Amino acid sequence: MEKLKQIYRLSPIVLLVITVFASYFAYQCFQDEQTAKKQLTELTSRLEKLQQVIEKNNQIIAQREQEKARDAISIKQLHEQMKDALKNNQCANEIMPSNISDWMRNGKN
Repeated sequence: MEKLKQIYRLSPIVLLVITVFASYFAYQCFQDEQTAKKQLTELTSRLEKLQQVIEKNNQIIAQREQEKARDAISIKQLHEQMKDALKNNQCANEIMPSNISDWMRNGKN
């Protein structure tokens, strides 16, 4: 009977200890959840910013590719115009002595 009385006296203490640990554990879980939500919000914001940067960079790349294609067409047209202009030019069709062509390429010696 004495042991039963001791158990009855200890049971509220044991329940209190269990309640305290359970409350502490629940509070820690709540704090972890709040931290995780905050980190998720920050990472989502970073991801959105990075996606915007990627979209902007892709637009710049596409624009550069278009400019490059236009430049290639312009260069080809200019090359054709030069060929046409030199086609009927007598000076362009004459053979020049090598010493004169070297002089023209390298400048005065």
